[in-house]
Amino acid sequence: MLSIPWLSSCFLETQILVYILLFGLAAIAILTWPRNKHVVLDPRGRAVLITGCDSGFGNQLAHRLLDMGFTVFAACLFPDGEGAQSLITRASPGQVKVIRLDVTSDKEMEQAKQYVLDNLPDKGLWGLVNNAGISMWGMVEWLTIEKYQKVLDVNLLGSIRTTLAFAPLVRKTKGRMVFMSSMNAYATALNGIYSMTKAGLEKFCDCLRLEMNQFGVKVCIIEPGNYAPATNIQPRETAEKVWASLPAEAKKINSKEFIENATTILNEKLDGGSKNSYEVVDAIVDALTSPTPKARYLVANFAEKVAVYLYLWLPTLLFDQIIYLSIKTLRSHNN
Repeated sequence: MLSIPWLSSCFLETQILVYILLFGLAAIAILTWPRNKHVVLDPRGRAVLITGCDSGFGNQLAHRLLDMGFTVFAACLFPDGEGAQSLITRASPGQVKVIRLDVTSDKEMEQAKQYVLDNLPDKGLWGLVNNAGISMWGMVEWLTIEKYQKVLDVNLLGSIRTTLAFAPLVRKTKGRMVFMSSMNAYATALNGIYSMTKAGLEKFCDCLRLEMNQFGVKVCIIEPGNYAPATNIQPRETAEKVWASLPAEAKKINSKEFIENATTILNEKLDGGSKNSYEVVDAIVDALTSPTPKARYLVANFAEKVAVYLYLWLPTLLFDQIIYLSIKTLRSHNN
């Protein structure tokens, strides 16, 4: 005869499976729910502020919004650079306003805010796109505290600093706030310094989205996969440069061969990324203009989406083992 504890265990396991199935069906229903993808918003007289417009997604988004008829405040680190000048030469007179902005500077942020206030079009600041970001890679002990502070100040605190400055203006128009995160906020390996800032940004946005909802402001997160060739956010590295930058203690536990293998794999991964930056720009435009924008836009290939879903669904111990095996395989090449 079957024991009661065994039956109870089976019953509980069946319950868990049912809950997982129902959760999965609900998720599919939500993701496939019909959404109005037509742009019904009239961009005339509405402004959007974009940080990080020197190149990459920010520059391409600025061009797209200008073509649509928005007024664009293009925040650039180098306002005299090629990216900023390409916006000026393409736009109609007065349609684009290039601003010098280092998102880590309180002084420059205050100056940018005053400039925007003095030059707002009739319908105000409709959108804020926090796009500025930098990337570094390496294991935790490979990097100095100064590097951690630098990436944190740009990717996380820079976005917070920009939000605090311009949130009142977006609230007045019941507009949109869009944040550039990454799939690395979930699945990560060899780039904890970057992932840390994006995970922090996600939680900041979750809080902001709930708080801004009462004012009619939509907060959206963009989570791109590997688009390194399209943005060059993470330049290719050489093993010699990485080895030379390692702290002394890190050199004791990592061989040069391991560094060479890791660098080779990183460069291959970067080269294998998508060049179709328009996919990410499309997601940002939808977040700015759709009557029913998503809270999160995961813009990634099939394998990257699987990695994110495995992270979210698998027990942490099991997911860690998958990542650990890949690192272990990398180290075994040195033996």
